[in-house]
Amino acid sequence: MNAAENFAVLGLVLPPPPAPKGVYKPLLIVDKFVYVSGHGPVLPDGSLLHGKAGMDVNADGAKLAAQQVGLTILSTLVSQLGSLNRIKRVIKILGMVNATPEFGTHPHVINGCSELFVKVWGPDNGVGVRSAVGMGSLPDNITVEIEAIFELSD
Repeated sequence: MNAAENFAVLGLVLPPPPAPKGVYKPLLIVDKFVYVSGHGPVLPDGSLLHGKAGMDVNADGAKLAAQQVGLTILSTLVSQLGSLNRIKRVIKILGMVNATPEFGTHPHVINGCSELFVKVWGPDNGVGVRSAVGMGSLPDNITVEIEAIFELSD
């Protein structure tokens, strides 16, 4: 199955693609790479998931927020490229968790997005390099922000 078919099998709903809230593009194509700006956890109704991991949200709740960020990134890809099938593979994910200084399971949280991408593009093309870091705050107190780089299909 291709990426679009894999996503359809999951039965998940894409949120609306977010409009930029500053001076930037949602994504930029350079040669065969797609650079996706940082995205937050947009819900299907357009609202955002908020809260600081380790205070307002536990690790599993933050992981669900990271999955929602992954869905938001997929929504942007579909809206800008027309189909998930235009993406060959995940190159890199940078995951930022709004967390207390004591919170230490940032990789677990960002797995919410990474595991989604594996389900869409498979274990070979859905896994790229990754960073998972904690932040003292994120815009609008969102729980997770993720940016990504993808390779376009030939």
